[in-house]
Amino acid sequence: MEKFTNITGVAAPMPLINIDTDMIIPKLFLKTIKRSGLGVNLFDEMRYDDDRNEIPDFVLNKPAYRDAEIIVAGDNFGCGSSREHAPWAIKDFGIRCVISTSFADIFFNNCFKNGILPIVLPKEQVDLLMNDAEKGANARMTVDLEAQEITASDGTVVPFEVDAFKKHCLLEGLDDIGLTMAKEASIDSFEASAKTARPWV
Repeated sequence: MEKFTNITGVAAPMPLINIDTDMIIPKLFLKTIKRSGLGVNLFDEMRYDDDRNEIPDFVLNKPAYRDAEIIVAGDNFGCGSSREHAPWAIKDFGIRCVISTSFADIFFNNCFKNGILPIVLPKEQVDLLMNDAEKGANARMTVDLEAQEITASDGTVVPFEVDAFKKHCLLEGLDDIGLTMAKEASIDSFEASAKTARPWV
């Protein structure tokens, strides 16, 4: 998994509430088990019309936000079904951080396992960052995981909380498999001892 230390990039404002996982990646695109290639279908029904033409008014189709790395969203982001394809699509598009007042639990935890930092903030701070994001491509935010701070384009610093273990995993680029492989020496030692003690297994 790609490490997350800090990013400085464009933040896309998405003030809608209850953006669910079917909006993030419609069920039509859940046939794959690969984590790559889903970015083009992120928010598919919001980005494209029935003829697969881009809808100009959708935020990620606007020139200022095509390369966004951060989303500032409304309440309850990632609700709905527990599809892991949702964070896969977000990451594949290039988004590394989502900021909201609240997230659905399963989506929230899936983000950490896929190299995305979900940040929960009080509404007044999300509103501040939403207003900053609405300034366009010249308003670049910095998200510093080590310092646990967001710096808006005007220099305003917004601190955030993050679980210490989840922070460690993001900083080190450790998903569930990575965490297991970090114990590889202990696992090998246990298996060697078990083989000696129970050769019939």
